[in-house]
Amino acid sequence: MTTTAESPATPPPSDVGAATGWVAFATLVLLVLVAREWPVIAPVFGVAAPSGALSGPFAALGAMAGVGFAMAGWAVLVEQVHRNPSTGIEWTRRNPPDPRTSWTKIAGLWSTFAVLGALYCLLRWYWSGDYGFALRVLALAGAAMALLAVPYVLWLDRVLVEPRDAAWHWGALLTRQGEWQREQVLRHWRAWLIKGFFGAFMLSILPASWAAAVGADLSQASGDPIAFGLAAIAFLFLVDVAIGTVGYIVTFRPLDAHIRSGNPHLAGWIAALACYPPFAAAILGSGMVLNYEFHTPGWTHWFGASAMLGWVWAGWLVLLTGIYAWATLAFGLRFSNLTYRGIVTNGPYRYCRHPAYLAKNLFWWSAVLPFLTAGGGWSDPVRNCFALLGVNALYYWRARTEETHLLAEDAKYRAYHAWMAEHGAITAPLERIRRRLQKLYL
Repeated sequence: MTTTAESPATPPPSDVGAATGWVAFATLVLLVLVAREWPVIAPVFGVAAPSGALSGPFAALGAMAGVGFAMAGWAVLVEQVHRNPSTGIEWTRRNPPDPRTSWTKIAGLWSTFAVLGALYCLLRWYWSGDYGFALRVLALAGAAMALLAVPYVLWLDRVLVEPRDAAWHWGALLTRQGEWQREQVLRHWRAWLIKGFFGAFMLSILPASWAAAVGADLSQASGDPIAFGLAAIAFLFLVDVAIGTVGYIVTFRPLDAHIRSGNPHLAGWIAALACYPPFAAAILGSGMVLNYEFHTPGWTHWFGASAMLGWVWAGWLVLLTGIYAWATLAFGLRFSNLTYRGIVTNGPYRYCRHPAYLAKNLFWWSAVLPFLTAGGGWSDPVRNCFALLGVNALYYWRARTEETHLLAEDAKYRAYHAWMAEHGAITAPLERIRRRLQKLYL
């Protein structure tokens, strides 16, 4: 899909406040410092000091919860997002909920939790690797959600402009009420499959990300560019994972963080899921279709012997990772793949429509250095570069499918898309190159 919208003079305002993400960043920095120094801090509060830093999985979960509460508190108390018209809530309404409507919705939610639980049990990849911790958390969370859904729905239906949302339509189908709509049922399941798939994945990688950031040796990093680069990248990756995990969990209307629509296009799902396990293993990993790391010792090998080159390259990789983390941070409470949850036009999205994808792909070229191999002959660099170009193409396709979804959903995004094509510091030059190539080959 293409857009014919005329470019506005300025980009439209962002639906997400820039400060929310920075509150999360500051909170995470504080929590990492506390976790690292907990053996010293604990005795001050009369708590038995542990033998080491708080680097375990439950500490990671607690940190993620702390980040979520900090963002939610700022969003409600300062930005007052609960008053946004896009929530679909009118707080002045005090209509008693229709019990039949509310219990239909609750039935829809309970059945959704049951289906997701069954899928976690049936699909084998959830019983291997790092998913064990995620499944334990989700089992407890699922039980809590089933109980809390009752008071939450009964309370929220009192102030909703339209209580018959997508969850109600799914419940109405189950209870054989004739007013359900097929598109609303599909909207419900697209949203919950996105939450179920990516939420479990993010929870599975959160503990390792937390442990790497908390356990980094900062004394070594101060004088070693390799150690500095790895430590900084580990922390920035934690920023992305922690905020991203919150985004998949906190999808509440009163926070204006609800999923307004999931991507309805099959191409969008294929492009996104191909980048994550278990599907990515067949494409990027052991399947070797687009594996670009054969005989590649990477940047730490090639630049480790030179302090100057090591610092320069480490700084470049940290910058790229910082842009990637900043792109997640800019979403605040609303980060998630394959969804429309409001438009972000600030932060790195003021310069590029897809800063995370651009930074991530440049990082892979710069960190792996696929054209520099140790052994394997001359063919490995060629194959590696060809495979990484294939990965770049996959992410380009993924970006285009996301744009197709958002262009159809929101006039504000169409205005942002048009403005970026003409004025975006990074997007506009790339757009001009794309147009010239189209004229040459089409």
